Amino acid sequence: MIRPRRSLLYMPGSNARALEKARTLPADGVILDLEDSVAPDAKVAAREQVAKAVEAKGFGRREVLVRINALDTSWWADDLAAAAQAEPDGILVPKISSVADLRTIAVRLAHINADPAIRIWIMIETPLGVLRVEELAAQAQNRDMRLAGLVIGPNDIARETRMRLVPGRAPMIPALMQCVFAAHAYGIDILDGVFNNFSDTQGFAAECAQGRDMGFDGKTLIHPSQIEPCNVAFSPPAEEVAQARVILAAFEKPENHGRGAIQIDGQMVERLHAEMAKRTVAIADAIAGAG
Repeated sequence: MIRPRRSLLYMPGSNARALEKARTLPADGVILDLEDSVAPDAKVAAREQVAKAVEAKGFGRREVLVRINALDTSWWADDLAAAAQAEPDGILVPKISSVADLRTIAVRLAHINADPAIRIWIMIETPLGVLRVEELAAQAQNRDMRLAGLVIGPNDIARETRMRLVPGRAPMIPALMQCVFAAHAYGIDILDGVFNNFSDTQGFAAECAQGRDMGFDGKTLIHPSQIEPCNVAFSPPAEEVAQARVILAAFEKPENHGRGAIQIDGQMVERLHAEMAKRTVAIADAIAGAG
């Protein structure tokens, strides 16, 4: 079943009010954060607060991920255990740079008998993570790894490569596309990174459109005001959905069942277009159902 992942909003795990608000926002998902948005002296309290929030449920249709601290910190193991016990939809792990990192998480989850339904999402935000992204994405074929998707971490990529974060993201496009290719080659979703200046609505809209056109399934967000424009950008337009339904209906006609290409409104349409149309309709129907 296709699940819309147009918008996933980071919510600081140390902010009780934010965690409560996460249950009411029109995002497709929320990422309850124990990492960047939480000060070192608030890590333990945030962990307990997030676990209670997840256990209490009440998030409705929203996908719930918990972002733990990175493997090179002293907090990650306790974060992982608490998150697994609370049973969110997934656990987001930052700064994954190798298959060994991913295996460490999977083995620990197996050791504590975590619910198999809990999926792992990994952040690609280091030079090695980008260079090894195909190898990482391939682990989606191994059920024990639990890998569900990739999330881009542009701020850390920029910091570690001395790459400039400029409008249009020209310096980062090769890395972003490499990650998109890897994710979709192995049938998993990939979410674009955050846009830092949430007051720049035009810049945000442009980056959403760019990410959509590049093949991202959605975008991670840092402010509730970004949800609606992000949902609009990553929703298939009504005319595109209507055309997709026309294509599917045409190929379903008995006389077209064995044909690889047909003519619709003066244009040649191939089976591959029907496959694309099928996904467009599925996403549109899933969004409508969620609404």
